[in-house]
Amino acid sequence: MDYSEKWGKDIDDATRLALNDLKCTIDEVEVIVLEEPSKGFLGIGAKLAKVRVEKKKPPTPEQLKEMARAEEEARRQKERAEADARREARKAEEAVRREKESAEPKAAAQEKPEQRSFDRKPERKAPKERFESKPRREERYPERQRREEKRPAEFDSMTEITGSPAELFLREITQKMGLDLNIHVYEVDDAIYVNIDGKDSGTIIGKRGQTLDAVQYLTSLVVNKEKEKHSKVVVNAENYREKREKTLEQLAKRLADKVYKTGKSVRLEPMNPYERKVIHATLQGNPHVTTRSEGEEPYRRVIIELK
Repeated sequence: MDYSEKWGKDIDDATRLALNDLKCTIDEVEVIVLEEPSKGFLGIGAKLAKVRVEKKKPPTPEQLKEMARAEEEARRQKERAEADARREARKAEEAVRREKESAEPKAAAQEKPEQRSFDRKPERKAPKERFESKPRREERYPERQRREEKRPAEFDSMTEITGSPAELFLREITQKMGLDLNIHVYEVDDAIYVNIDGKDSGTIIGKRGQTLDAVQYLTSLVVNKEKEKHSKVVVNAENYREKREKTLEQLAKRLADKVYKTGKSVRLEPMNPYERKVIHATLQGNPHVTTRSEGEEPYRRVIIELK
C-alpha cells in the first residue's frame, strides 16, 4: 500500500492513524489534508479531520544525477576556496618578508648618513621603470577605459519609475523571502535597470552572484511577458556587478600574464555569458594571448591560451 486515508479528531490524530496503517515514519511520507476539522457551535456541526498520507517516491535517475552533480560542484568550490585561502596566506607572508627586507636598508642608511652619495642613484631606477611601464600596460587594454567613459552618460539619462511590473514582482518575492530591501527601478530607451540596497543585500546577491542572476532572469520573464518588443533587464545590488566586473578584469590580466610567462593555457571556472564576455573583452587587445569558450551551459568556461 502506497497511501492511506484516515479520519481523526484533528490533523495530527488522523496522520498518526495513517502512519500506523502504513508502518512508516513522518519523514518517509507526504501528508495531504483533505478536510479541515471543525468544532462547530456548541458541539453542533463538528467535523473530523481527514488526511491522505502517501509514501514518498524514490528519486529518479535524473534527480540522483543532479544531486551528485551538486555535491561535486560544492566539493570543487570548497577546494577552490581552500586553495584561494592558501594563496592569500602566501601573498601575505611574502608581503611581510618584502617589507622587512626593505626596512633593513633604510635602518642602515639612518645609522650611517655619511654613506648617502650619488652612487645610490642607479638603485632608484628600477621603481622609475616600473612606474613608466604602467601606461604601456594599460594601452594593451583600452576596452575598460571606453566602458568607464561611457557608463556615466548612460546612467545620467535614466528616469526612475514606480509601479512597474519589475518593481511589483521584486517587492513580492523579497517580502516572501523575508528580506528588508529598497528597490529602485530606472528606465532608459528599451532597457530596465533595477538597483537594490539594504541590510539583506548579501542574501539577494548570493554566492558569486548566482541568486542575483536567477532573480534577474525571473524579472526579465515578468517584464517581457506578452510584449512584442523585448526589453533588456539588469538587476543590480550594492554595485555588485561593477565590483564583479573589475574583479574579473584583474583576474583576466593576471592570468594572461601567467599564460605568457609559462606558455601553458589556463581554464577558468564556469561562468555565465556576461562574465565570459567581460573576460573576452578585457583580453581582446592583448598581443600575446587569445580566449575561447568551451563546454555546455551552465558549465561553459573560458580558456586563455597563447596566440
